[in-house]
Amino acid sequence: MSGLHGHGLVLGKFYPPHAGHHHLVRTAAARCERLTVLVCAASVESVSLEDRVAWMREVHPDVTVVGAVDDIPVDLHDPEVWAAHMAVFRAAVPDEVDAVFTSEAYGDELARRFGARHECVDVSRSRFPVSGTAVRKDPVGNWEFLAGPVRAALARRVVVLGAESTGTTTMARALTEHYRARGGVWAGTRCVDEYGRDFSERKLAELWAVRPGAEWAEVSFSSAEFPVIAREQRRREDAAARLGSPVLFCDTDAFATTIWHERYMGGPYPAAPEPAGQHLWLLTDHEGVAFEDDGLREGEELRPWMTARFRSELVRTGRDFRVLTGAHDDRLARAVAAVDELLGAGWHFTDPLPEKR
Repeated sequence: MSGLHGHGLVLGKFYPPHAGHHHLVRTAAARCERLTVLVCAASVESVSLEDRVAWMREVHPDVTVVGAVDDIPVDLHDPEVWAAHMAVFRAAVPDEVDAVFTSEAYGDELARRFGARHECVDVSRSRFPVSGTAVRKDPVGNWEFLAGPVRAALARRVVVLGAESTGTTTMARALTEHYRARGGVWAGTRCVDEYGRDFSERKLAELWAVRPGAEWAEVSFSSAEFPVIAREQRRREDAAARLGSPVLFCDTDAFATTIWHERYMGGPYPAAPEPAGQHLWLLTDHEGVAFEDDGLREGEELRPWMTARFRSELVRTGRDFRVLTGAHDDRLARAVAAVDELLGAGWHFTDPLPEKR
């Protein structure tokens, strides 16, 4: 690729990255033979440097993204402070820089200290009226400006789980439709279906290919299959969170898979559980819900035990959960109240280092 500049540089906190940042990077990349993006994070900030670098790399796979911890106070009028910052920048980006791209008033001075040309991009923020400060203050109001990996990190994930035939799928889908009906940013709310059911359907189909007319009770599982199910459930969840609204509903999760392993295999889960990325669990009680055999269910008598195991493990692991009881409408109302409470708590970002004016 031949560009106006050899080596370009974009520098920022990306706390968190938003559409304005991505426009700046894409503009710079189009004008340079190669581009480096330097992510600078202070230790006091609540989003890690590693996460920010990973997010920028995912959105911009064709540029070089590096990171540096910069805990030096900000004072644009102090030459010594400038020199200290430049030492951090130069250590992270030792190569000669031909052009610095910014949307900031300090861009001229930053470029001068790099011995480079300053390319100013959309200082007025007219194309993308957003800032990191605005996103931290109101992620929901600025959701449209966030790329997939940031949405995945910020989306509030709500899991519906419970014993067989207790209405988990019905509740997860009802919640999804409820929030979609609110419109606006919520219209994109998504639901992640239970991968374990897809897996089970394939197991039964494979058995039918050998023994036509075989019943679900004849399907056998191995312990090693449950971590596979859990990982795929988590992968699908992460993929949906990248595309949806500020809330994501999940019909079961990797945590629930550990209990299903106990139910089918009679022993403890054979691997380290998937890390928890969810925020709220809704446990559907078996009481008052008729058992319906849909061809992939058995063990109605085990439902009380399953409900108790889910509850005890939710308590033991310190997860935030609610038990849904009563008729469907009552359960839905309690679930919506719990989700609204979760969303109402908002998102907490620590303040970046203050800038001396």
